[in-house]
Amino acid sequence: MLAINYSTMRNNLKSYCDQATDNNETVIVTRKNEKNIVIISLEQYNAMMKAAQNAEYLAKVDRSIEQLEQGEGKAHELIEVEDE
Repeated sequence: MLAINYSTMRNNLKSYCDQATDNNETVIVTRKNEKNIVIISLEQYNAMMKAAQNAEYLAKVDRSIEQLEQGEGKAHELIEVEDE
């Protein structure tokens, strides 16, 4: 992980972008008033988003299992779909 200030980033943008994409480096750009940003590759971003979505889905599954164990489930008839 690299931490650089805004001016350094501006003067070396290509280099830091290359480090983020080619080396999977996380680049923290420090700015005034703690309005910092993080630069990561799209690949890393997509992996993080997928992990967050998976965690959210698993939390829903856990809540559903808990509800069933507490007797809050309901039985429903299956819908028959006819072939056309």
